[in-house]
Amino acid sequence: MALSGNTILILLIHSEPRLHTPMYFFIRQFSLMDVTYISIIVPKVLMDRVPGVNTISAPGCGMQMFLYMTLSGSEFLFPAVMGYDRYAAIWCLPRYPVLMNHRACILLASGSGTPASVDGSFFTPITMTVPFCRSREIHHFFCEVPAVMKLSCSDTFMYETLMYLCCVLMLLIPVTIISGSYGFILLTIHRMNSAEGRKKAFATCSSHMTVVTLFYGVVVYTYMLPSSNHTPEKDMVVSVLYIILTPVLNPVIHNLRTHDSSKESFEFGIHFSRN
Repeated sequence: MALSGNTILILLIHSEPRLHTPMYFFIRQFSLMDVTYISIIVPKVLMDRVPGVNTISAPGCGMQMFLYMTLSGSEFLFPAVMGYDRYAAIWCLPRYPVLMNHRACILLASGSGTPASVDGSFFTPITMTVPFCRSREIHHFFCEVPAVMKLSCSDTFMYETLMYLCCVLMLLIPVTIISGSYGFILLTIHRMNSAEGRKKAFATCSSHMTVVTLFYGVVVYTYMLPSSNHTPEKDMVVSVLYIILTPVLNPVIHNLRTHDSSKESFEFGIHFSRN
C-alpha cells in the first residue's frame, strides 16, 4: 500500500502539467522519501521471515542505520519546508512565483537532506564501533540506534546526551518555522469576517498539520523520552507506526485534502491581498 500509493502520487504529479506547482513538488518529494525510506527496512524483514533466520551483517547493519537516519532526518526537517511554502502562498501571494521558483524549491528540498546526512555520518560510525559485551541479539526488527546501543557494556551516557541534544535541535528548528508560518496564517484568519473564509483557510493547511502531528509524535517518543519509558515491545510497535503506517497514510491524507486546499489557498490569498 505504501509503495503503490506513493508511486501513483509521484507519477500523477509528474505527468500532469497543472500539478507542476511548488506545493505538489514538495508533496512529490515527500512521497519519494517515503518510498525510499520504507524500502531500506521492510524488504529485509520480509526476506528474513522466509527462511526464519533473522540475521544481518555488521556492514549491512551500519548501512541500514545510516540510510534510516538520513531519510528519517530529512523527513524530520521537510515539514518545515512545506510549512514555509504554505506561508508564502498565503502571505506573499504577489511575490509567490518569485519566492518559490523551481530553483528555490530544489534548494529547499536538498537543504533538508544535508543536515540529516551529516547526522547519519556522525552517529552511525560511533554506534557501530562501541564495544559490544552482551548478546548481539538486537531486540528490534532493524538496526535502530537506541536498540543497538542497548547491547553495549560501555558508558553511553555522553553519547545518549549528545543524541538527545541533536534531536532537540532538529525538532526545535522545524517546529519554530512551522509555528511561525501557521501563526501568521492564524493571524490572517482572525482578521477575516467571513466564516466561509475561515473554513477555507483551515482546510488549506489541514493535511500538512495532520502529517506533522503524526510524524513528530512518534519521533519524540523514540528519541526524546527517557529510557525508563521504553520497552522492546513498545519500541517495535512505535517503529511500525513510524516506518510502515506513516508512508501508507501520507498519500491518503494528501490526496483527500490537496485538491481543495490548492484552490482554497489561492482564493484565501486573493482575499487577503485585497484587504
